[in-house]
Amino acid sequence: MNLLVVGGGGREHAIIQKLKEDPRVERVYALPGNGGIAADAECVAIAATDLDGIVDFARSHRVDFAVVAPDDPLAMGCVDRLHAIGIPCFGPSAAAARIESSKVFSKNLMHKYGIPTADYQVFDDPAAALDYLRGADYPIVIKADGLALGKGVLIPESFAQAEAAVKSIMEEHIFGASGSQIVVEKFLTGPEVSVLAFTDGTAIRPMVSSMDHKRAGDGDTGPNTGGMGTVAPNPYYTPAVAQQCMETIFLPTLAAMRAEGCPFKGCLYFGLMLTPQGPKVIEYNCRFGDPETQVVLPLLKTSLLTVMEAVENETLDSLELQWVDQVAACVILASGGYPTAYEKGKPITLPAQWPEGVRCYHAGDQLENGRLVTSGGRVLGITATAPTLAQAVDKAYAAAGLVQFDKQYMRHDIGQRALSAGKE
Repeated sequence: MNLLVVGGGGREHAIIQKLKEDPRVERVYALPGNGGIAADAECVAIAATDLDGIVDFARSHRVDFAVVAPDDPLAMGCVDRLHAIGIPCFGPSAAAARIESSKVFSKNLMHKYGIPTADYQVFDDPAAALDYLRGADYPIVIKADGLALGKGVLIPESFAQAEAAVKSIMEEHIFGASGSQIVVEKFLTGPEVSVLAFTDGTAIRPMVSSMDHKRAGDGDTGPNTGGMGTVAPNPYYTPAVAQQCMETIFLPTLAAMRAEGCPFKGCLYFGLMLTPQGPKVIEYNCRFGDPETQVVLPLLKTSLLTVMEAVENETLDSLELQWVDQVAACVILASGGYPTAYEKGKPITLPAQWPEGVRCYHAGDQLENGRLVTSGGRVLGITATAPTLAQAVDKAYAAAGLVQFDKQYMRHDIGQRALSAGKE
């Protein structure tokens, strides 16, 4: 089979490597891919948002199955376009992708169908937002309505910070049109859990849970990022919690999307907070998380292509997923200055061979004269699997120490919250 994967980050690299484990796969095209992905797929310089280019390429190269991984092309309707020319595809329609591309849509959906989430207000006028925020309790959560590379969430701890946040999002447009509306939410407390789930619109197969580390600095300090590291499974996500989430969040969300006329097919990401009042939804994503994918897919035994075909064919109910009985940890190696300003073009030195049980997922690099150089904020994801979390974390950090590039930055406490679970 000829496969096409839209995207060019660490998540896409993890997807491509897992797809290639299926013996039916003959060729994988990555549009656009990146320097490291080029070792596992044929990279084609077509942007993930160039839908015309993607459709023309898929048609001319006789693609048998496509995977649209990033949020932007999903929101733009890439899956709809590929389906229109008869190409089987994994991912939601543009209408279903609104569950991520519009925070207002997703919050209103949860409110309408009784899915537990934080109390909220929606504003499209900065003055009205500030009037509300003057009397609010802090800290508070402010979200840009649209897509913002995982950085559109601010948590002011005072009215002065909230005022600055509203000004930057709604008046200075730091997230562009994504900030034309904002959602202001009550601040929730409790352990966070990420759960990715395969769904064909009716049946759902949750993947192994994970724990993301969003803040840039050790001890969960500094600005929000796209994610600085992950571990899986998440020790706070017990079987009892999983059952509660299935009954109160997962199945009701699928039913709500069907009732709204936009059934969700693909990978639905549930960002959850385990509050004292029970699990609540912080956010939905309409695709695999990044870097959650980098710890979840290495633990999947079942062919990823088989699962994706079952989603597309709406036969997921007849498929049981198998998982490796291990733990995974991923450490992100980033460019110094990320998530704000950072330099590019730094040569990357990698080991000749990775230790057993270690995978290097390439996220933000490119080839220049045959050599890998940095080209993004998050450059590499070093993932290790092991029988225990402590072993996986130690192995991931030891492997990360084998990589060198100028101004390299990483957090040094990935997995520590999970290791302390039960001791708090």
